[in-house]
Parts: sequence; structure tokens; C-alpha cells
Amino acid sequence: GRTVCLDEAHHNFHTLDNRFRAFGDLLRRDGYIVKPSRRQFTASYRATCFVLVISNAQPNKDEWNTYPSPTPSAFSDDEIARLKKWVDRGGRLLLIADHMPLAGAAQKLAAAFGVAFTDGFAIKAYQTEAGRDSSFSTPTLFRRTDGTLPAHPIVRGRDSSESITQVRSFTGQAFRATVASVAPVMVLPKDFISIEPRYAWQFSPATTRRDVGGWLQGATMRLGRGRVAFFGEAAMFSAQVAGPNRTPMGMNAPLADQNPQFVLNTLHWLTGLIDP
Repeated sequence: GRTVCLDEAHHNFHTLDNRFRAFGDLLRRDGYIVKPSRRQFTASYRATCFVLVISNAQPNKDEWNTYPSPTPSAFSDDEIARLKKWVDRGGRLLLIADHMPLAGAAQKLAAAFGVAFTDGFAIKAYQTEAGRDSSFSTPTLFRRTDGTLPAHPIVRGRDSSESITQVRSFTGQAFRATVASVAPVMVLPKDFISIEPRYAWQFSPATTRRDVGGWLQGATMRLGRGRVAFFGEAAMFSAQVAGPNRTPMGMNAPLADQNPQFVLNTLHWLTGLIDP
């Protein structure tokens, strides 16, 4: 019966009537009350929302390749300060920011909690083909067997029926913790790099690349009486079809059969059903 609000006040790429519809349906079937939030962050959030989900906020509705670099923040300084105070007093925040420029739009908000988002694309370090890295088509898999899914309560679940052994994400970004209170949930494999062009999807041999093996794509922290979960990829929380071939992307994709339980475990941790 907890109320989960999905932010739709910041030009969000994901909304309940579109790309995050499956996310909302999954939570409702689990008993949550899910609704959109179409107003700026205020001090009264605690009275209406137990969990606030922010997925891929944007500074405006312009095309991604027209944003200036670095990407402007989607949130004002006042909003960030109010949101942090709300969490400290017991609010629960799920902050999701995908690859460039969406990571850049949420960088300032994440930094207020001690997490450094990277405005780039996290991919396996393959050779480029025709100006585009071939590894964009390679599934990103996190597994318990190789340590990329650490023994976090979200991964363990409440019992063996909820235990996660593999999760799939879809590109996204790499991020780091700058405070010790951040607990890893998804750790990028050692052969991953971050590609960081000046404008989204515009790659060349001169595009900045750096090693991000061991960096994070999922993490949590406790702050005061509240909790925060950070994720650097959004499609894994959705169930979409992409392109003219309507290729499954998200919880409906191959190798992502445990993603729905992983999503529920994340909400269960945020609301205290897991690790109370």
C-alpha cells in the first residue's frame, strides 16, 4: 500500500503512460499505489509520496545532440536541497540516470548524495565498426558468479525464491561513490570502458575513452531516516520494443528474465520490506 510517485515534472524521458508503463504495472500488481508527480520538488512530498522515482530527467525537450557540453542540470539548487532534506527525514528516492546526456542532467543531484555520475556510455571494450562501437549490441550482464552482483540485500531478496543470480542492463553509464556509505549493487566488469563524446551518439576515433571496470551501475545508501538507490541504466526497469523490428528491450528481453524480481527487490529495499 505504499505510495510510489514517478517524477514527470522534469521533461522526463520515462513516464507512466509511455516507457515506464510496465514499471508502474509491475509495482501495482505487487500492491503499491503508483502515480505520476508533475510538480517541482517541495517540502510537502513526505505527506504524499513514500518513494519518489526519478528516471531520466532532462533539462528541456531539445534533441540530445543539441545540448551544450557539459549537460545542464535538470534540477535547481533549491530542489536538490529540498530533496536531500526530504530523504534525510525519511523519504525514499530511486534515482535512475542513463547514458549521456541523461547522466549529465542528474549529475548535480547525485553529487549531493555523494555519487559521481559520468556523462558517457558504459560499454564492453571492443573495436569500433563504421564509427560506432560494436559492443553496443552486446548484452551487459551482471552475475553473482563473477562478483558483478555483490551480496547486497536487493540481490539476496527475502528468501531463495527472490534471490537474483543475473541481471541485464542496456548500455547506460558508469558511476563512482565519493562517500563510504554507498553500498554496491551492480559492479561493471573489468573490461568495460566509458565513451564520452562531446555530443550524444556522435563518436569518432578521437572520442574520449577511459577504463571503468569496477565502477558501479547500481548502488544504495542510507541517509538519516531515509534511503536512496542509484542506477545508471533505465531500460532494465522497463519493458519496451525498439526500432523497426520491435526488438525487446528491458524486462521483456532475452537474458533479463530476473529483472522483474530485481525491480521488485529494489522497491522492497527502499520501503523496508528487505533489510528493515
